[in-house]
Amino acid sequence: MKSTAIDSTPQKPQRPPKFRLILMRALYLLTFVGLAFEAWEYLLYPEEPIDYITGVTFSFWATYATLMGLGVRYPIKMLPLLFLQLAYKATWALAVYLPMEAAGNVTPEAESFYQICIIAVIIDIIVIPWGYVFNNYIRTFFRFKTSPI
Repeated sequence: MKSTAIDSTPQKPQRPPKFRLILMRALYLLTFVGLAFEAWEYLLYPEEPIDYITGVTFSFWATYATLMGLGVRYPIKMLPLLFLQLAYKATWALAVYLPMEAAGNVTPEAESFYQICIIAVIIDIIVIPWGYVFNNYIRTFFRFKTSPI
């Protein structure tokens, strides 16, 4: 018995336009330069013992920034990092900052990070190749093949 697919036309994934790849590389580089050195320096040369949650946070940022450096070379393969950045900064702005603001507990650090998050979310929305994402992530997610069990 031959398996059939709902969408039986195999298509080669198309790459985003060159200008979009340049924007993606620039964002990967900006994140790498802006975050990696600071995060790794904090971890490698701490001025005082690092507590648990701060260690988790800076370990995440250091690793994330290092992987963003790979995105300069492999912008399409590292695209999920841009999703991660968009999601975690939007989540922080909505789930942490807005309740802080409603309670009147906003610190200058939180205000500064909120501004960074909003700018990053806007840049991510502009830079992410949404047509490519739709065709290669969303559409393929809903392609179901029937096969014998």
